[in-house]
Amino acid sequence: MDSSVKGSGEKFAQIIICGFLGILTLMAVLPFALLVSSSFSDEATLLQQGYSFWPRSFSLYAYKYLFVTNYMVILRSYGITMFITVVGTALSLLIAPMLAYPLSRQDYPRARIVTFLVFFTMLFNGGMVPSYIMWTQVFAIKNTLAALILPRLLFNGFYIILYKTNFKINIHPALIEAAKIDGAGEFHIYKRIVLPISLPIIATIGLMVGIGYWNDWINGLYYVTDTKLYSLQVYLNNMMSNMRALISMSSGIGSDFGLGDLPAISIRMAIAVIGTVPILVLYPFFQKAFIAGITLGGVKE
Repeated sequence: MDSSVKGSGEKFAQIIICGFLGILTLMAVLPFALLVSSSFSDEATLLQQGYSFWPRSFSLYAYKYLFVTNYMVILRSYGITMFITVVGTALSLLIAPMLAYPLSRQDYPRARIVTFLVFFTMLFNGGMVPSYIMWTQVFAIKNTLAALILPRLLFNGFYIILYKTNFKINIHPALIEAAKIDGAGEFHIYKRIVLPISLPIIATIGLMVGIGYWNDWINGLYYVTDTKLYSLQVYLNNMMSNMRALISMSSGIGSDFGLGDLPAISIRMAIAVIGTVPILVLYPFFQKAFIAGITLGGVKE
C-alpha cells in the first residue's frame, strides 16, 4: 500500500515538474517563433493586423533588402565575427585557466593578493575614457582586429573566480602530490591532470565567452571606424541606426521619395534572426563538450 502511494506520488511529482519545464520551454521558444514569423511577414500586414506565430502575408522583402544589395558586406561581417569569436574564445580558454589554477593552490603564497586584485576589477574600473585612451594610444589597436578581441571580453575577472573555485573544489591536493612523487612537473600536472578533470567548466565558460564575442558590438562601436572591419553585430546595428534615420526623415518630408516603403518592423526582426540563428545552430554541437570531462572520483578519503 505504501509503495503504491509512493509510486503515484512520484508520478504526480514528475507530471508537475514536466509541466513546469514545458511552460518554461514555451516561454523561451514562442518569442523566437514570433520573431521569425514577423521577419517573413509583409510590413503592411504587421502594421494593420499585428504579430502572429504564422505569417499572415508571407514576404521576403526584409531579407531581400538586407542581402540583395549588401550580401558581400554581410558575408565579410560574418567572416570577421566568426574569426574574432574563434580566436578570442581560444585565447581566453588558454590564458584564463592558467591564471586561475595557481590561485587555487594553497601552496602559492601570493594567491590571496592576486585573487583580491582580480576580484577588485569586478567591482571597479577606470571608466570608458581611460580605457579608450589606453587601448588606442598605448596599445594602438584602433581599426585592427585586435580591437574586437582584446578589450572587455578576453580577460574577465568573473570567469577567473569561476575557474579558481572549480579547481579548488575538484582538484584534490592528493592528486597533485601523487603526480609530484611520480616526477611530474607543474606544467605536466596542469596539462595531464587539471585540464582533463576541468573540461566541464572550461566548456561552459568557453560557450559563454564565445556567445559574448558573437553578440559584441561595443568594441566595434568604440574602437573601429573602418567599415571593412565591421563585425556582424556592428554592421547590423549601424544598419538599424541608418534605417531609423531614414524613417525619421521620411516622416518629415513625406513618402514621395520612397522612404516610407522601408520594412521598418520586419527588417528589425530579420536582423535579429540573422544575428541569432547561427549561434543557435552551432550550440547543440558544443553542448557535447559539457559532458566530455565528467570524471568519477579520482581520490578516495
